[in-house]
Amino acid sequence: MEEKRWLKNYPNGVPANINADKYESLLEMFDEVFEQYKNKPAFSCMGKTLSFKDVDTHSRHFAAYLQSRGLEKGDRIALMMPNLLQYPIALFGALRAGLVVVNTNPLYTPREMKHQFKDSGVKAILIAENFASNLEKIIGETDIKMVITTSIGEMLSTIKGAVVNFVVRRIKGMVPKYNIPNTVKFSDALKQGQKFKWIPVESKKDDVILLQYTGGTTGISKGAMLTNRNLVANMEQISTEFVPFMPKNECNILCPLPLYHIFAFSVNCLAMLKNGCHNILITNARDLNTVIKAFKNYDIHIMSGVNTLFNALLNNDDFRKLDFSPLTISVAGGMALQVHVAEDWEKLTDSFLIEGYGLTETAPVASVNPCDGSGRLGTVGMPVPSTDMKIVDENGVEKPIGEEGEIVIKGPQVMKGYYNKEEETKKVFFADGWFRSGDIGIMEEDGFFKIVDRKKDMINVSGFNVYPNEIEEVVTEHEKVLEAAAVGVPDQKSGEVVKLFVVKKDKSLTEKELIEFCRARLTGYKVPKKIEFKKELPKTNVGKILRRELRE
Repeated sequence: MEEKRWLKNYPNGVPANINADKYESLLEMFDEVFEQYKNKPAFSCMGKTLSFKDVDTHSRHFAAYLQSRGLEKGDRIALMMPNLLQYPIALFGALRAGLVVVNTNPLYTPREMKHQFKDSGVKAILIAENFASNLEKIIGETDIKMVITTSIGEMLSTIKGAVVNFVVRRIKGMVPKYNIPNTVKFSDALKQGQKFKWIPVESKKDDVILLQYTGGTTGISKGAMLTNRNLVANMEQISTEFVPFMPKNECNILCPLPLYHIFAFSVNCLAMLKNGCHNILITNARDLNTVIKAFKNYDIHIMSGVNTLFNALLNNDDFRKLDFSPLTISVAGGMALQVHVAEDWEKLTDSFLIEGYGLTETAPVASVNPCDGSGRLGTVGMPVPSTDMKIVDENGVEKPIGEEGEIVIKGPQVMKGYYNKEEETKKVFFADGWFRSGDIGIMEEDGFFKIVDRKKDMINVSGFNVYPNEIEEVVTEHEKVLEAAAVGVPDQKSGEVVKLFVVKKDKSLTEKELIEFCRARLTGYKVPKKIEFKKELPKTNVGKILRRELRE
């Protein structure tokens, strides 16, 4: 294999391996980081900034409080909130107390909350008050004994915090009434924690410290067991790829994706913080004005996001007027990055939008395109250091270069398994230890990987495999289309046909016009047979289109 032409842009090339055992635990690494960068800004949200020293001090107090309430090493604590300054404090405090963190999507229904809390055995929870009424409905069916609540404005200045809380509670009515006995406010927990001595807890490299829930490649939501070593390894892998392209003295990274999501958790909250970066937290990324305001108030050097967010910003007139000169890297994950979005982003910002790939089970980054822009659009790059990827058939036999098959992965970032799900764990590992991603892909001759689609989203038309990503890629090239999602629907003749859901950019777009556009670019069986125009597409909290909801 010839030498990659971009390696000269990295000081010493991209190393083949990282030292996954450099630190015994995540906390050992961050003790070093908190001291090294203590006077630098670590997190900002709604105009309030915490330094590394602030996060260090507050998290020690939170750890002491948790220990004072009788929580012990290995107990589970759920963190359930949008991006707020409270999150990193609680995260590092919980880990310092020896607890296992269970990240929880605050938009979960009571049914989904109950499943996750019962499955993980959560004993304590820190929850934004906006969602406490849902907790009230199911808390009696769980093992939760400690409830800490927080408000959106709690960590802001006294005046601004009061104003924010008044608007959230009274004007917008975003906090339904609830009655949960013996709750404690987050700020009170920090104050009480100052009265107690934090007792450091030994944490080993193979200890599970995070239960990150995922639909996985099959079945109901399961808790991926991620260890100290998994997360330390992925931080080292991400750092290797990004650090050569980061500003040396000051580096601001915009964080519009929620920190409870594995992408932002590992990239923003861990890897970038590990390198002294300042995270600018966006509490609600669907409010594009808050993203635009962050670009105006800070020199944004790095941005992480998903395709739908980048696309929405590109179609926002106020965003297009901003100064993007500080921006060096934008990285997309969580869902497929469409080529036209990456190309338009580069034209507008004069910086590269690179695509990476990974899963919750891989902590999450498994591969990424090079940050100097010399990668390949439409691919997810090459494996990060110390990671092997290949394409196999159903039996785990490696397929020739250029042929489609399932992507399998090996590396120090691959999870220990699914919590209390031995059979489910066996299903996603081959006997020789390769993790089965459930994604269909191709490896090209020079080692770049291309995702064709998720196995479970594949559409079968008369025995032919049709991949939604391909259809969506083509359709969104139409100048009158803002967003599109393709799904399979039952058909008597062919088993399934392609149905397309479209959000118009131009109201004049017609079904006939769109089908003719597709016929010119897709083979017959791939052309959508049904088209439904919608005002918006259902999405997850991170902006990933929910094909499952569209199918239903």
